[in-house]
Amino acid sequence: MADLRTEPELPAYEQVKAFIRARIVSGEWKPGDAVPSEAALVQQFGVSRMTANRALRELSAEGLVDRVQGSGTRVAQLHRISSRLSIRDIHEEVAERGHRHSTRVLLVAAEKAGQGLAQSLGLAAGARVFHSVLVHLENEVAIQYEDRYVNPAAAPDYLDTDFSQTSPTLHLLQHAPLTEASYSIEACLPSAQEARELGIKRSDPCLVMVRRTVSGAHVASLARLVYPGTRYSFAGQFQA
Repeated sequence: MADLRTEPELPAYEQVKAFIRARIVSGEWKPGDAVPSEAALVQQFGVSRMTANRALRELSAEGLVDRVQGSGTRVAQLHRISSRLSIRDIHEEVAERGHRHSTRVLLVAAEKAGQGLAQSLGLAAGARVFHSVLVHLENEVAIQYEDRYVNPAAAPDYLDTDFSQTSPTLHLLQHAPLTEASYSIEACLPSAQEARELGIKRSDPCLVMVRRTVSGAHVASLARLVYPGTRYSFAGQFQA
């Protein structure tokens, strides 16, 4: 039997959820893999059938698992993640849904780039870079934590921008037109600061996009965009 005392602050159903979520987020359980049945979870964790059912039901509502009558529970396919990169102003996205966008500006500053960051931006170690950290909200609910570094050569006026009114993405699209971009998306758990600013738990899964953009001769920016998994989805299209 699993020892539920390892996380005594969590209710039993949350501990079952954390066990399943951790294996999905780590990649140990792949999309389509079978998830233990209610009966198996009851035996493994020593919880009631109702508790096991609640854990699976909530994971299904969060989009992490699919429950099919007669087929059991399986890790959900990542069908919500777009196969096509589209860089848009998040203010525009929110407005299209008929909602109100707002921003909490946590940091806007000039810093010296460490070795890894400098290499990603095509700069020398110790070079001056611009750093901004913001939280984007939709109808007062946090939907994105944005941690971005910008090459001053690509956007020299970046620090003078009022990011409570203009998003960093819009500023860069206007002043450093995009010529190339690369990105990765994965499921991760948030850092302590990210969880705090997004108003979620450290155990809540997030979708994290790391995006590097190029404008002409310069790498323009490197951004880490963190989205609470239950509040945001990526969408796109497949085309032959």
